[in-house]
Amino acid sequence: MFKKSVEAKSQQRLSGADRKKLKRTIKERFPNASDSDLDILIPPKVEITVSKQPNRVLIYSLEGGLPMFFDVDSRGTTIFPTVYALWKVPRLLPAFILKGGEVSRYVIGGADLMFPGININAEGLPEFLAGEPWAVIVPGNPAPIAVGSTCMSSSEALKAGLRGKALKISHHYRDALWESADGPYVPNAGYLEDVVFEDPSLSITSQQYDTEVTSDHDNDADNIESEVAMNDSNASFPDSSSNMQSNQNTDQQVTTDLGDLKVTESDKGVTEEQISLSVEDVDALLDKCLLQAFYTTIKDKDLPIAGSTLWSNHVLPCRPPGTVLDIKKSSHKKLSKWLQSKSSEGLISSKEDKHKKEVMVLAINRKHPDYTSFKPEKQQVEKKEQTVEPDNETNISRLMEVIEIYKPSVHVNPIFTSVGADTRQLYTQSEASEVVFAYVEKENLVKPTNKSIVVLDAILCDALFKGAIKKGSTYPSEIHKKDLAPTFINRMQAHHQVTRGKEAVVRKGGLKPMQIMTERRQGNKKVTKLSGMESFLIDAEPLASELQKKFACSTSVTELPGKKGHEVLVQGGVIDVLARYLVEQYGIPKKYIEVLDKTARK
Repeated sequence: MFKKSVEAKSQQRLSGADRKKLKRTIKERFPNASDSDLDILIPPKVEITVSKQPNRVLIYSLEGGLPMFFDVDSRGTTIFPTVYALWKVPRLLPAFILKGGEVSRYVIGGADLMFPGININAEGLPEFLAGEPWAVIVPGNPAPIAVGSTCMSSSEALKAGLRGKALKISHHYRDALWESADGPYVPNAGYLEDVVFEDPSLSITSQQYDTEVTSDHDNDADNIESEVAMNDSNASFPDSSSNMQSNQNTDQQVTTDLGDLKVTESDKGVTEEQISLSVEDVDALLDKCLLQAFYTTIKDKDLPIAGSTLWSNHVLPCRPPGTVLDIKKSSHKKLSKWLQSKSSEGLISSKEDKHKKEVMVLAINRKHPDYTSFKPEKQQVEKKEQTVEPDNETNISRLMEVIEIYKPSVHVNPIFTSVGADTRQLYTQSEASEVVFAYVEKENLVKPTNKSIVVLDAILCDALFKGAIKKGSTYPSEIHKKDLAPTFINRMQAHHQVTRGKEAVVRKGGLKPMQIMTERRQGNKKVTKLSGMESFLIDAEPLASELQKKFACSTSVTELPGKKGHEVLVQGGVIDVLARYLVEQYGIPKKYIEVLDKTARK
């Protein structure tokens, strides 16, 4: 993004109101920032300037030309701190730790960060969502060297086997944005937080950390072998009991090379253990993960299953935390050969799909000695206490979840009664599928010659097709496994459950979508009507006042004639932005929003 230096289109001083707005935006974007952190990043009595680049990027700089934040879309939704801001407040963003100096060469060269270049500790990969801002640091140095946004969530990364792009780098050390500062500098690795800029000539006073932070780094000071430091031969770094100042003239040049960063001995030990698995160890780990998946995640109703789906969705998630499972480092070298070897051992039955050119797993031999002698491990799920802060109560109350649930009807009641399931309860799609497949397993209805076909007995045939087949037509005698669950669920009574925050409601029938319509009125003016919000536990009056502030227009609420509910009327043609606002702010799924624009030309 900042590979080449470009002159700003415009530059102006930030007003007091815009300054407060910027602080609020930073507070919302980075919840870890305290009020004292904001005062460090945006000092109260220091002038702030904003410059607009040709690519619409806004850069916020302190007096003297030090860039602190940049806004990618000029709207505040994708604002990032610069490395200068992170050197002042390192805890502003969570950070990925690189495996070593060789990886840092590519990052500061402008390349995006890949998952194989991240050092993952014994606790495993931290949790994150796609699009979150993260920083990049090297081992032994808390000073971030780059900042960007995550390309996928942690769950998606684990399913992908920790491969692919992890972080899209937006700004890094030594790019054009870093160079744009009046006298760019590199901080001392141990003293970051209280860097004071006295004048544009960049005389730097490196004050000491407070007692808690300093004590954490005193023991590691001798192990830091990074060259990320000010290249001043006369500079002396303060001891824990003194405060000293080190000045640097503008004629001196920084010759720091982050590529020469070395990994400490403790970090080397971790990475060597992760990659020192022998071929026999990898083969044993593959078999262990496969059996763990057979016990925990794969059920007979999921079969047949493609080998690639088995690998990505079931085998990889069962590997121990912090380990990398690579089929190429095993004796089999290929996934197809590994599955064929398991088939020859009798653990599974497989068949090669000539069209898809991959191995399909048709059945699992759960009486195989390897399966019966294996003891599955209990998956440890850390239950984190959710503490709700007052500032986040509004956001949590807007979180919405829609679940389609079903009640047994007279057609399928015999199936539920046969397996001992309660016919008065409500079931999700997966729970209803488990009931019908439990009946199939109990009555042994799977066709012996084709494991993907279910033979219909009288009870199951009536549950699926009684009353749905025209008179004179013959009832089917068998059904494919993939069609069994959808046909069974269609014979049940549909319900839906809507949950928003701590409020939940269950209603009969399917969930009707929210309707947004734009039409013309007298004087060729456009109005946008919104109805059906009550089904999603949204009150019309608060929503109307919120939309009035959001779109800077008048709104009104009226009762729908002859119907239960209200209609919110918004002045202007805001049909697209209103739909997007409901999706982003209220979590309404797109499939539950109907849009009708009567003003569009045919």
